[in-house]
Amino acid sequence: MSFISVGFFIFIIGTAIIYYILPKRIRWCILLLMSLSFYAISSIKGLMFVAFTVITSYIAALFMYKCDEKRIRKRWLIACLICNFGILVFLKYCNFAITNFSLLMSVFNIDIPAKHVSLLMPMGISFYTFQTMSYVIDVYEKKYEPEKNIFKFTLFVSFLPQMLQGPIGRFDRLAPQLFNGNDFELKNVEYGLQRIAWGLAKKLILADRSYVIANSIFSNLNVFSGVHIIVGLFTFSIYEYCDFSGGIDVVIGAAEIFGIKMDENFRQPYFSKSIGEFWRRWHITLGTWMKDYVFYPFSISKHMLKFGKKARKVFGRKIGRVLPICVANILIFFIVGVWHGAEWKYIIYGFYNGIIIALSNLLKPYYEIWAAKCHINTQSKGWKVVQIIRTFILVNIGWLFDACATAELSFKALSRTFYEFNFRVLSDGSLLKMGLNMRDWYVLIVAVIILFITSVMKEKGINLRDFVAEKPLVVRWLIYLCLVFATAPFGYVGTTTEFMYAQF
Repeated sequence: MSFISVGFFIFIIGTAIIYYILPKRIRWCILLLMSLSFYAISSIKGLMFVAFTVITSYIAALFMYKCDEKRIRKRWLIACLICNFGILVFLKYCNFAITNFSLLMSVFNIDIPAKHVSLLMPMGISFYTFQTMSYVIDVYEKKYEPEKNIFKFTLFVSFLPQMLQGPIGRFDRLAPQLFNGNDFELKNVEYGLQRIAWGLAKKLILADRSYVIANSIFSNLNVFSGVHIIVGLFTFSIYEYCDFSGGIDVVIGAAEIFGIKMDENFRQPYFSKSIGEFWRRWHITLGTWMKDYVFYPFSISKHMLKFGKKARKVFGRKIGRVLPICVANILIFFIVGVWHGAEWKYIIYGFYNGIIIALSNLLKPYYEIWAAKCHINTQSKGWKVVQIIRTFILVNIGWLFDACATAELSFKALSRTFYEFNFRVLSDGSLLKMGLNMRDWYVLIVAVIILFITSVMKEKGINLRDFVAEKPLVVRWLIYLCLVFATAPFGYVGTTTEFMYAQF
């Protein structure tokens, strides 16, 4: 069942009606039934992997919490992490490893055919694995007690809205909302439906149209020039943001109907003034997960502390203090790159972002000196605009590794933006041959402007939901209906696809 189908909407509303009819003490049961039923409809075999994650994590958490001997507790933790991350790594990267091992052997004139294995990729395995492992680590650190009811724990792991594409929730914030039962509030239903409508509008009006243009260009790079590639990158940026954030809007809205407030995953990322800030605004829950469970433990490990001491002796106090952080950031983004997919282009993408952030940290003192010498007011609005544009360009260069089929094509596309640059394509009508007609282009441009205006308002601290909620009932619902009915006629129906992270 697709998140953008009428069936999903009916499924959520029907479940919500039953949820609020039932006594509060058993409302979590209907959430569990809803989640497992949806997953079973979509992938009955995938339930085996969910069950494995639930059972291993549940048992490990109970044993770790009861055990006072740190050595034994650590063994349980390591065993649980290896089992669950091991399955994730095997399913996602087995064939990648086979292919590259075959290529490596060919260098030594050893012919080993790359025989790929047919593997089942359960829906949302990356998201529910990360979420569950954070729970196991937190229990190991004794931040809270483990959940003793295995069925309630299953609900935490498999809660429908967040299971397939995040956000990656934390047990201490999410579990009480799931287990305690929430009172019916019309505001929650209203806000939930509003959020779903906004997410679907971003998906159907903006993302799907943008994808047509971007796909037309990046699937035929030999035909198009540098200007086409820039247009393709811009539309791909729209697609990436609107598809992913639109999907998050839908799932957060679906949870909100039940009175459950999930963590936000986006905060106007294209207004970032640096790559580091961009990643603090984009896929926020993944970033905080990496920070809490990889970055900090790695940074304060014995080996990194020793490395920091040596770095300060060799490079001085300032660089020596920053260098371990740079190494940790590169590691983080290598993992992020690998997490995105089993291809070299994603690994390069990860290193690209990690190296830029590392260099920014190392060169920060010199930036301040250069700015002072050039008499640049770093607090001015103009300079902030320059930083935003610079970051947007750097982000889009990184998107090339996602948009193109291979790393080689990504570098080829980047080079073409320099040596095959011709402005005439903007007026020769070639852009109208990208799968969209003039009406689609007008709709896309107007929708981008509306999205930009609403994003600026959010960036200025204006809460649009509260702004609309303060209006009279008639006006408020008129706005909602306009949003819904605008999505139907203006949604692009040519190549509507599922949200990109729905089976990540």
